[in-house]
Amino acid sequence: MNVKEIRKLFPILDQEVNGKPLVYLDNAATSQKPLPVIEALDQYYRQYNSNVHRGVHTLGTKATDAYEGAREKVRRFINAKSAQEVIFTRGTTAALNIVAASYGRANLQEGDEIVITYMEHHSNLIPWQQAAKQTGATLKYIPLQADGTIDIKDVEATVTANTKIVAVAHVSNVLGTINPIKDIARIAHQHGAVVVVDAAQSAPHMKIDVQDLDCDFLALSGHKMCGPTGIGVLYGKRDLLERMEPVEFGGEMIDFVELYDSTWKELPWKFEGGTPIIAGAIGLGAAIDFLEDVGLDHIAAHEHELAQYALERMSAIDGLTIYGPKQRGGLVTFNIDGVHPHDVATVLDAEGIAIRAGHHCAQPLMKWLNVTATARASFYLYNTKEEIDQLVVALQKTKEYFGHVF
Repeated sequence: MNVKEIRKLFPILDQEVNGKPLVYLDNAATSQKPLPVIEALDQYYRQYNSNVHRGVHTLGTKATDAYEGAREKVRRFINAKSAQEVIFTRGTTAALNIVAASYGRANLQEGDEIVITYMEHHSNLIPWQQAAKQTGATLKYIPLQADGTIDIKDVEATVTANTKIVAVAHVSNVLGTINPIKDIARIAHQHGAVVVVDAAQSAPHMKIDVQDLDCDFLALSGHKMCGPTGIGVLYGKRDLLERMEPVEFGGEMIDFVELYDSTWKELPWKFEGGTPIIAGAIGLGAAIDFLEDVGLDHIAAHEHELAQYALERMSAIDGLTIYGPKQRGGLVTFNIDGVHPHDVATVLDAEGIAIRAGHHCAQPLMKWLNVTATARASFYLYNTKEEIDQLVVALQKTKEYFGHVF
């Protein structure tokens, strides 16, 4: 994988921030966009902007073909059995809310259990909190090991005959933990539960095969995988989606409308009411083409190398604490003794380095870590070891500066 050539396709990286070359290490929040994606969006708006599934004119037909073509690209990307199992949404959050609001509330009752983990992003926690409140179900948490990983024995002990839903992140956006989804799904299915996977942090970085994982639902976001913002995907097994009711109602998702009742279109359109996210879907399709051209295996190997290099370099800094396991996805979350993460991020920004600081939409995990916030550097296919070296130098400067101040 030629990172130098890949970087040429990301025009935003070729700039200075605060007089320093930009080092973008906030990829877990959102990735940058390559020229093929930018050009696909530009081409849609310049040449064939039109609504889909409605007009029979040339522009409408071309837009519909591109929109549904993107759905097929997603199907192939995650190896779904059918394009009918691919629902376009606004993102991972919207996709998980659909599952909780439709499947969850229809299939949960008092005494049922929803099993999740302490490492969940709020998007895979709050919808289940709300579903539990509305149905009388209870939330149960799989314990974490000291390094932030899950022990399968704890999964087996937590999931019971009362468990109806197991919702878990594929990769933690804080710890970088890569969870054993296939094993979790096997245990859940033995008890008759369905498995919901938050793949926001895995889909951009590794190959995903929903049939091999045997998950029942999976959600991902386009903006974290070189695609536009405002587009995401809900995958669901067809038999489950067919039994679910839509959560948004209006145009395009209907079959027949009478004065006092209506019927819905077949999958996937019954979940895509109103004008869909046409440009976003086309841009996501272009992003998938780009990632597949580079190769997901190459991307995963590159990020693993970066993460291990960052762990090695950053572990040598006195007073710096790293959270999460040694084997992880492409991110490092950390704190410097006596320095608030926001101050760390501010000093790094002055050096042209963009990282994330805060609770990372994972406040229960922050409590489990016994911190209020952390700093996070997250990597992608266009990052380099030289940028990690720059990060380490800047962290040393940060430590020295605040050590001098205090």
